[in-house]
Amino acid sequence: MAQAPETDEGRDHADGGSRPLATLGGGANQAGGRAYNERLALSLIRLNGPLPKAELARLTGLSAQTMSMMMRRLEADGLVIAQAPVRGRIGQPSVPYALNPRGALSIGVKLGRRSTDVVICDFMGRILDRSKQTYAAPFSEQALGFVAREIARLRRRHQKESRVAGVGVAMPFELWKWAEEIDAPAGALDGWRELDVAGEIERRTGLPCFVANDASAACAAELAYHHRGSAIDLLYFFVGSFIGGGVALNGALMQGRTGNAGALGSMPVALAGRRSQLIHYASLISLERAIAAEGGDISILQRPDETWERIGRPLAQWIETAGKAIASAIVSAVSVIDFGHVCIDGALPRETLAALVAATRRAVERHDLQGLSPFEIAAGELGSDARALGAAMLPINEAFGFAQDVLLKKTAA
Repeated sequence: MAQAPETDEGRDHADGGSRPLATLGGGANQAGGRAYNERLALSLIRLNGPLPKAELARLTGLSAQTMSMMMRRLEADGLVIAQAPVRGRIGQPSVPYALNPRGALSIGVKLGRRSTDVVICDFMGRILDRSKQTYAAPFSEQALGFVAREIARLRRRHQKESRVAGVGVAMPFELWKWAEEIDAPAGALDGWRELDVAGEIERRTGLPCFVANDASAACAAELAYHHRGSAIDLLYFFVGSFIGGGVALNGALMQGRTGNAGALGSMPVALAGRRSQLIHYASLISLERAIAAEGGDISILQRPDETWERIGRPLAQWIETAGKAIASAIVSAVSVIDFGHVCIDGALPRETLAALVAATRRAVERHDLQGLSPFEIAAGELGSDARALGAAMLPINEAFGFAQDVLLKKTAA
């Protein structure tokens, strides 16, 4: 791995060591060498947990003196914290450095077809505070007004302790195209058509903003929180109002040329002689309509932290249909890319998600799998928070992140 020249590491910041989060660069030239190496060290600590300077020097190829100076700067900037010394059998005790949870905060926004969630996370990715708004349709001004108000509230409550790196937004691409599917009035979602979401949130909040596809962001969060450092090949499904997905190869999220890789909801599926897209069989909007047809309370679908047992027959039928449809999509995808792992998550109670995973496994077993390598199907770990957590990762990655090959580098020799 190429490293930045060490000559730049010995020079002091002109401003005494502090710098705006947005100015952290990622290049390996002399001007950006310091930021390059700092990102490298922070990413290695994020991946492996607390590390002493000697181990960081070994992993990065930097000199002990350079690493010592760099860790002093990162500690002064409040990004790392020295831990209690660890005594070995010989030599001086080593001092591991951990990320400072209050080193920087980030805000994650999930803009959805039925609700908007806003969370604020610490530097370790833990949710400190949250808020939620539900609606029949995602009108742009209503949703963005709520986001701006909640971000202002969260900053007032938390920014005294830490700087805020920025705002990440996870949302469906081309949201205006789904008005008919969510029973919104014609033209109701046109406000999103020409809207620069990142620019508008930056204007309203004064914070840098980064936007990603909602299901891809959820997949990235699953990788970061539960597969960090693994070279996993993962096919990921997220069941929300509409089902979506993501693809990871060798532990890296694949976004594609337009950022729309893993658009699994658009995959063609044939069930009971009817051919349609996966979204029409395995999305919560289908369950919502089935509940409404029986005069039930559809608002329960906005409460995934509660049991959905009282939904009864519509839920049981939806689970079986969705499981068959997802199974068909899995077999098609695995025949193209040799995925070893399939993850299904969603804005569902854990028992409902477990039932859906079980139904999918049963349906997969009924397919002709000749010629395909074995693969594992498991439930995701983050549930309804996955999209907002993935969104909150965006500003942290922009300010402090590093290339995926670094995130895959292990401490073992």
